[in-house]
Amino acid sequence: MTMYAKDDIRSTLVAAPSAPARDVDPSTPVKPSQWLAFHDLEPSEVAPTGGRTWIARAANLVVVYSEARAGDMLTRTGQPDEYAVLLHSESAPLRITAETGTTESGFVETGSVEVAEEAFVVVPPGDSSVEVLADGPVIRLFSTLDEELTGSALNAAAYAEPDLRAAPLEPWPDPVGGFALRVYRLADTPIAEGRFGRIFRTTNLMVNFLAEEPAPRDEHRLSPHFHDDFEQISFGVKGTFVHHIRYPWGPDSAEWRQDEHREIGTPSICIIPPPTVHTTQGVGAHQQLLDIFSPPRADFSASGWVLNADDYPAP
Repeated sequence: MTMYAKDDIRSTLVAAPSAPARDVDPSTPVKPSQWLAFHDLEPSEVAPTGGRTWIARAANLVVVYSEARAGDMLTRTGQPDEYAVLLHSESAPLRITAETGTTESGFVETGSVEVAEEAFVVVPPGDSSVEVLADGPVIRLFSTLDEELTGSALNAAAYAEPDLRAAPLEPWPDPVGGFALRVYRLADTPIAEGRFGRIFRTTNLMVNFLAEEPAPRDEHRLSPHFHDDFEQISFGVKGTFVHHIRYPWGPDSAEWRQDEHREIGTPSICIIPPPTVHTTQGVGAHQQLLDIFSPPRADFSASGWVLNADDYPAP
């Protein structure tokens, strides 16, 4: 549900297509928010080069953040579904290789692409590799289909019991022309009037690359809102943020939580559970936030804001 000011582009959001209502009892507990500042945590993996990787999860999504070194090879073998690689302006340049099909004789074909700029890259199922060409951050997003990857998350215990308020992931339709290695360069899709951010989707997730902000956000122009049944993963890649979160009251007052107004640096993620009221305020001199959702948001899709919708049809 939106609570936006009239001059916020999101106040024009088109209502999402009707879906069967989920019967969630009002007494169902609301999950606590999660705050993971990667530099404050021990890495999940350390490469021989010294490259470090942190793995965290949400209800339907796994975030893998690496501070990689040149020569690191980030591989996936038998990946069951597609995944995404996000590149912002300070990301490491990458060479991404993936299976692209099989010939009639059974020979597996592969394709490769080099990316050294802001981009959203979709990697198809199967075997793939991300070769790091120079030191820098690497962000990969996976579904929770791979239980080994999900189980290795630093916050895996938070989902020992599923979030009953979050809708489960039901993959959206396959991409037009089948699964493929796809690169969407942000330079080709700049921020534009009448469109919110730069939004891309796959069959299992959605990412909004919000603009880099060269000044703190105006405290008088925030945008509190809530989502009925999906998490928001706010990934701070530059700067400092305060995430403001207000929890709803259920019938059991022992379950009520205080409002949160916590500051967190970057790189970090804040996992915001449904149906909390929330808004994020950049308080640093320069900041950038990436908002991530799984499954993809129907309302953003219905509003025509998804830049690769021609490749990825909605249900």
